[in-house]
Amino acid sequence: MPKALITGITGQDGSYLAELLLDKGYEVYGLARRLSTPNQTRIGALVEDLVLLEGDITDQSSLNIAVQTAMPDELYNLAAQSFVATSWNQAVLTGDVTGLGVVRVLEAVRHFCPDVRFYQASSSEMFGTSPQSLKDEETPFHPRSPYAVAKVYGHYATINYRESYQLFCCSGILFNHESPRRGIEFVTKKISDGVARIYCGKATELRLGNLNVKRDWGFAGDYVSAMWLMLQQDEPDDYVIATGESHSVKEFAELAFDCVGLDWQDYVKVDDRFLRPAEVFDLRGDASKAHKKLGWAPKTSFKELVRVMVEADVERYRA
Repeated sequence: MPKALITGITGQDGSYLAELLLDKGYEVYGLARRLSTPNQTRIGALVEDLVLLEGDITDQSSLNIAVQTAMPDELYNLAAQSFVATSWNQAVLTGDVTGLGVVRVLEAVRHFCPDVRFYQASSSEMFGTSPQSLKDEETPFHPRSPYAVAKVYGHYATINYRESYQLFCCSGILFNHESPRRGIEFVTKKISDGVARIYCGKATELRLGNLNVKRDWGFAGDYVSAMWLMLQQDEPDDYVIATGESHSVKEFAELAFDCVGLDWQDYVKVDDRFLRPAEVFDLRGDASKAHKKLGWAPKTSFKELVRVMVEADVERYRA
């Protein structure tokens, strides 16, 4: 039975990846921080089938112990401070967790489990304002937030360990991927949750920032399969994972309100508090390499993604 270790297992991607690996017959270990109130909402149905190890991405010794305990065949590093807006207020913490945290995991791998196949969660935010309209693996990075800068550091650290120590290290440069399990601080979840609250009579308006910002939005459940496929290849490499389409925040809001028969213009208010110091206005990815080499393609359309998120939130408020 193959074994996998997932850092960030309690997050959106971690929960979907854990489900995928369990379905494939893996023994799945997850690294989870000790909290006074355990955050297991997303993996609650899976807990009995998982082996959870206490540790933290900022603590080298706990990572060493986790790797030695699991001795995994595959290690997926999904742990991060992953919210761009928070990175402006907590820049040092973001650098420590999202940047240096990658090196700590790689050091544990190098010393205690060098034969493992390693996946690093890189981000489309690394491209920032790079002028190429359609981003691929050769597009230069121009990060525009402390989060993006930290992700670039982790990305290049992964390449360095692959080339310097001959480790099997891959990075998935994933564009925005959403789901009903998305954290409330992300704009897509903020919209679907806000629509559900308004529809269920619990709110009267939805305040958002720049409505013209565009992102390449896919479904997280589709994207974790790409992570797994990367680690099944003969040689390690880096891949852009994206839908190839970009849609604005306004489009997302309009579709979300349409799902419940409401006009978005009656409820959405632009609030300057949600504007960022430096904004990336359009991100769209070219996943041709993943299509060709991994045989991967997204299965969920943008419209279907919005519908699933809104319906899940409406059901939650009705329960």
